[in-house]
Amino acid sequence: MSDPVIITAAITGAIHTPTMSEALPVTPEQIVDAAVDAAEAGAAIVHLHARNPETGAPDQSPEAFAPILGAIKARADVVINITTGGAPTMTVQERVRPAEHWQPELASLNMGSMNFGLFGMLSRFPNLNHQWEADYLGNHDIIFRNTFQDIGFVLDTLQSAGTRFEFECYDTAHLYNLAHFRDAGKVSGPLLIQTVFGLLGGIGPHPDDVAHMKRTADRLFGDEYVWSVLGAGRHQMPIAAISAAQGGNVRVGLEDSIWLEKGVLAPSSAAQVTKAREIIEGLGCRAATPAEARAKLALKGSDNTAF
Repeated sequence: MSDPVIITAAITGAIHTPTMSEALPVTPEQIVDAAVDAAEAGAAIVHLHARNPETGAPDQSPEAFAPILGAIKARADVVINITTGGAPTMTVQERVRPAEHWQPELASLNMGSMNFGLFGMLSRFPNLNHQWEADYLGNHDIIFRNTFQDIGFVLDTLQSAGTRFEFECYDTAHLYNLAHFRDAGKVSGPLLIQTVFGLLGGIGPHPDDVAHMKRTADRLFGDEYVWSVLGAGRHQMPIAAISAAQGGNVRVGLEDSIWLEKGVLAPSSAAQVTKAREIIEGLGCRAATPAEARAKLALKGSDNTAF
């Protein structure tokens, strides 16, 4: 039997804005409930951002995570993954602060700088409730900065905490960047490599793009890595199915797509987890438990965090 499939649920993120979907969690209570529901649906990992509860804007202060982390931990046995990506308009010093403070089992780490184009969403959501949404989504000048210096800074900052990483790779060069840090002795396996498809500025969502990233990761990392995929928007489930069919892992959630199927807004990240689990089970596999995810990724355990 193939290994169980790790499902990650990315609960709210920093891409979609509150006007786009009433299901997008904004307040700490909403984020906690969404994370617990996703865990109960079958997610072994929840990937977390925080937001300003009044405006819904991304908030990367450690204080914003305070009412979220312990509440999830008290209600669900799930691996908690704190973003160091934050939002592409933030500095790396801002982005790393929550993970530095709370010392989670897992944190995300973007592996290269890239153009970041969200402006295509404006035509689909022209009547936004907050000015920050229009300013943010309409910005054609965003470079998501993740230089070698920035990446090294995050690795060094979190090293003593024993936090491991979800390495987010939006293009082939990002895999080579990760190999550079592996060769320099800054990271070691098992490496959770999250290959990201369909965001403007990164690699596309075609099955050939998925195959190319997988082949490159196989060649660079062999058995040192655990493969997972993230498909943006309408590509979420098709790309999840490609990965699961090849023994890979999947990430879903409202951070990555607000849709459940064509023309149907997802009512929750948990609904997307359920749909991903059905795909996995239809292939004769099953979703991994949090304990299995911890073992597979060599995580330090929830008792060794600062929350």
